Amino acid sequence: MKLISWNVNGIRAALKKDFENSIKDISPDVFCLQETKVSADVVETLDFLKKEYPFQYWCCAEKKGYSGTATFSKKEPLAISYGIGKKIHDQEGRVLTTEYRDFYLVNVYTPNAQNELKRLDYRQKWDAAFRSYLRSLDKSKPVIFCGDTNVAHEEIDLARPKQNRKNAGFSDEEREGFTKLLKAGFIDTFRAFHPDEAGHYSWWSLRGQAKANNVGWRIDYFGVSERLFSRVKEAFILKDVEGSDHVPVGIVLKRR
Repeated sequence: MKLISWNVNGIRAALKKDFENSIKDISPDVFCLQETKVSADVVETLDFLKKEYPFQYWCCAEKKGYSGTATFSKKEPLAISYGIGKKIHDQEGRVLTTEYRDFYLVNVYTPNAQNELKRLDYRQKWDAAFRSYLRSLDKSKPVIFCGDTNVAHEEIDLARPKQNRKNAGFSDEEREGFTKLLKAGFIDTFRAFHPDEAGHYSWWSLRGQAKANNVGWRIDYFGVSERLFSRVKEAFILKDVEGSDHVPVGIVLKRR
């Protein structure tokens, strides 16, 4: 079973950049999108995917053209939920959960701490609430979370750690938040399969030939409950897929 996560930086923009063929080439069983940037009143089913992915779910921000997540599945989930059950955190369309027989799949677009860390206080509250949400799900069945978490966890996860130490996405506070999430019983799948390999990134700035020079950040993740990790066959980053400033990341699960 192949699962994919991709921050598309606007679904309309991605549709103009060969998104359809990219998805067909990757051929996931389920794929999760972040930063869709569409509003609930204008969401339309992506008809070209309807045959392969008849089950399409959108979680939209109240603010038009902002944030948002979407999940597309070949198989109908047992249940769908939107948000994490806390109004203060559920206005930006950042969490979409689909439940399957063996696991919950949580599609997340984590808030950015922003320039000069002006949203860091909120980000820390978010991290704690999201961690609590995953732990509550994990009591029922294993959890897979995926998406743009807006943090490079360790120095190996970005090209220039020293220059970015106190910047959004690599502040001590954000990194500690991700550490706490993993310590709550989850595994960073890509790093588990590639423990000492540097140079693997999922996002590059659009400035200064960053991608051409591989000056990037690994801020897109698949995490799984520890007891589910034995079913993860591989974890990967599709660095050559175009269409966004992020590239898709994914895992393959062994079928039971």
